[in-house]
Amino acid sequence: MSQFKPAITLAFSGASGAPYGLRLLEVLVALDYQVYVLISSAARVVLDTESNIKLSGNEDKATAQLSELYQAKAGQVQVFGKDNWFSPVASGSAAPKKMVVCPCSAGSVSAIAMGASDNLLERAADVVIKERGELILVPRETPFSAIHLENMLKLSRLGVTIMPAAPGFYHQPQSIEDLVDFMVARILDHLGIEHQLAKRWGYGD
Repeated sequence: MSQFKPAITLAFSGASGAPYGLRLLEVLVALDYQVYVLISSAARVVLDTESNIKLSGNEDKATAQLSELYQAKAGQVQVFGKDNWFSPVASGSAAPKKMVVCPCSAGSVSAIAMGASDNLLERAADVVIKERGELILVPRETPFSAIHLENMLKLSRLGVTIMPAAPGFYHQPQSIEDLVDFMVARILDHLGIEHQLAKRWGYGD
């Protein structure tokens, strides 16, 4: 029996918004979930630009980097390369039932909506959809074109949760970290994970 709570797939695509995904990873690790991490080539550039994290293109080295950064237990965080078709997320018989793409580029939204499966991120999303699991996409784009909206509507009708990175302000955020936590809290809500990251509407402090 695994020492961790059920695995969740967390994918980073090339949209702006790396702090959202990194904070989600940090919280999931702290809550003892196992996390399978998928990172596109463009996402590595974004991670470096927005968070000064130069993540290795090697699976083992990237796994070690993120594990050290968030003090994960051995085996808790596993990074899989875009062409690792033998990873658990590539098959409906082994993939986690829950997956989050955060941030999610408009290109990834399009590819997932078309069922392209040209890389592991797209294939993993396709698996979650076909297995009727829970897929959450966090697009960070503005404005949305009609193409973007049509793709998101198609996915929403298939049961995918579309959660744009649009933090609220009713909790009177005092920092960028507060805004990031607002979005991560909403993602955790939809994953059914209890947390204390942000105040809820009407509950005061």
